[in-house]
Amino acid sequence: MLIRLIALIGITLALLLPSGAHAERVRDLGTFQGVRSNQLTGYGIVVGLAGTGDDSLEYVTQAMRGVSGRVGVQLPAGINPSLKNAAAVMITADLPAFAKPGQRIDVTVSALGKAKSLRGGALILSPLYGADGQIYAMAQGNLAVGGLGISGADGSKLTVNVPTVGRIADGASVERAVATGFDSGDTLRWNLFQSDFLTAARVRDAVNRQFPGTASVEDGVTLALRLPAGADARASVMAAIEMLDVTPAETPARVIVNSRTGTVVINNAVRLSPAAISHGKLTVRIDEKPQVVQPAPFSQGQTAVQQDSQLSAEEEGRKVALFKPGASLAKLVDALNLLGVSPSDLVAILEALKQAGALKAEMVVI
Repeated sequence: MLIRLIALIGITLALLLPSGAHAERVRDLGTFQGVRSNQLTGYGIVVGLAGTGDDSLEYVTQAMRGVSGRVGVQLPAGINPSLKNAAAVMITADLPAFAKPGQRIDVTVSALGKAKSLRGGALILSPLYGADGQIYAMAQGNLAVGGLGISGADGSKLTVNVPTVGRIADGASVERAVATGFDSGDTLRWNLFQSDFLTAARVRDAVNRQFPGTASVEDGVTLALRLPAGADARASVMAAIEMLDVTPAETPARVIVNSRTGTVVINNAVRLSPAAISHGKLTVRIDEKPQVVQPAPFSQGQTAVQQDSQLSAEEEGRKVALFKPGASLAKLVDALNLLGVSPSDLVAILEALKQAGALKAEMVVI
C-alpha cells in the first residue's frame, strides 16, 4: 500500500512539473505563400421582412429599381415605393484557396441602413467582388438570424443579440477560381506566422533532413523551397513538409496590458534582475465636526459656529518583496499576491520595474 502511495505521489509530481520545449508541426507554424483565402464583398437587397426594413431610403429605392429591371419589371418614373419589407445590405465572404467554380461558400449579410431586423428575409441574387473588381461568386438565399428585436406602441424596445446581421450557409456559388501558382516556378516560399530567425532555421534544418538541399532561409519569416515540378509531385512534398515536427524557439519575454479592462498577462519568459518592491497605500482622513456655541443668558452675544477638525493618517501594505537575480514568473506572481496588489496597481509596479531596468521584457499596451 505504501509503495502504491509513493508511486502515485511521484506520478502526480511529474505531471505538475513544467514540461520542456515541445515540438509542433510545420503546418501550425506557417503557411505556403499564395495558398490562402481571399475576401469577397458585395451589395444587395434583402426582401420579405416583416416591416423592419429601410422604408424609403433613396439608395434602397435605386437598388430595387435595378433588381426589378433585371426581371423585366420597370417601376414608374417619379414613384417612390415604401420599402418597409426590404433592406440594403453588405455581403461578405471568404473564398478559400483552390475553390473551383460551382463550389459553395458561406456568406454573412449585414444591414447597411436603418433596418431594425433581418429576421425572415431572403437575399436577392447579388454578385461578390474581389479586390481586383472581378466577380468571383454569386450569393442568394434565406438568412439565418440569431438576434431578435421587437418594439411596443409606447416606444419600449427589446433586443436580443444582433438582429441586423445574418448568415447564409452555402449561400454563394463560386464563379471564378483564383490562381495560387503553387505548381509553377522552381521555388515556392513558406512564411512563418511570427517572425523568428531561430524558428526559421530549425524549420530549414528539419526540411533538409527529410529532403536534402530543399530549403534555405531568406529572412526571419520566409523559407525558399526548391520543389519538384508538376502539381502531383509538388503536392506530395508539400504534404510531407507540413507534417514535420519542429521545436519552435522560446517566445520573447512580453507583458501584455489591457488598459481598458485592467487585464495583465505575463508570459513564462519574463525574468527579473535584483529588485525590491514596496507597495502600500497612505490614506489621509479629515473629519469636520462643527459645533454650535450659544452665548450666555442676557449677554447680548450672538450664536457662533466653532470648527472642530479631526485628522488621521493610515498606511496599509507596509511589506517589501525582494527579488533575486533571474526571478521567474512564478516568483513574481507570488510576491505580487503577497503584496495584495490590484490589476491597476500591478500595471504601475510593472512600469516602475521596467523604468528601473529590472524587468527584462517588452511591455505591450492594448
